[in-house]
Amino acid sequence: MRLMLCFLPAWAMAQAGTACVENGTVAQTNACAVKAFQEADTGNQILYGDVMRALSADERPALRRNQNEWTRQRAQHCKRAEAALEDRSDWSARYHDCLTRQIKARDQELRRWLHLGPPLQ
Repeated sequence: MRLMLCFLPAWAMAQAGTACVENGTVAQTNACAVKAFQEADTGNQILYGDVMRALSADERPALRRNQNEWTRQRAQHCKRAEAALEDRSDWSARYHDCLTRQIKARDQELRRWLHLGPPLQ
């Protein structure tokens, strides 16, 4: 297990076991960003499940494809958006903040699916 730690990015090791403290050290604010991302991601998964249950059986495959594509795109988008700052110690916070913003925007799209059904093709 210790050998595996050698392959983790530096920001991941710095956050391991670090408590979230707003306006704290870089490691603490990185931990806050990861925590906010995890909470947003969990909420998004719950909302996605709610929407899936509300849709008809023929509408569900379209949402599943849409959600899978969005999941791939969000990580790529945030990696590109924060690529120039990847060597900074606060990169983890920047990357996870970007992911959290992407999730919040996606939540709005999922609510549209819930209330209006799938978008017209």
